[in-house]
Amino acid sequence: MSLFNVFNISGSAMSAQSQRLNAVASNLANADSATSANGMPYKAKQVVFSAIPSASPEAQAVKVTKVVEDTSPAKIVFDPKHPLANEQGYVTMPNVNVTEEMVNMISASRAYQNNVETMNAAKAMLLKTLSIGQS
Repeated sequence: MSLFNVFNISGSAMSAQSQRLNAVASNLANADSATSANGMPYKAKQVVFSAIPSASPEAQAVKVTKVVEDTSPAKIVFDPKHPLANEQGYVTMPNVNVTEEMVNMISASRAYQNNVETMNAAKAMLLKTLSIGQS
């Protein structure tokens, strides 16, 4: 595998992790929102990755195939003073699990950081290779 392929593969992974971080940010921002833009409770979003062939047969790049809504049930909270409470005093809240989203955020940011370090290492090796003939 060529060192130049490393830039394509790591770049695609960084783009995918960036989209994953955006989904996590959206989930965390709406964790306490009783309604979304469509008037219904917000549903957590999850990013689905897939591998795509790269120029090298032994390596594959990463692509975001789609962003899907989490199918877990919404949280039901008893809050009779809430303006959106039903006649029994319950409010339907988003199905966002803040703890899981924080873990997801740390995982995505570390994966992004690892790909940056991989690109920097490949760049350093290419620069070192260019400097070999100059001595």
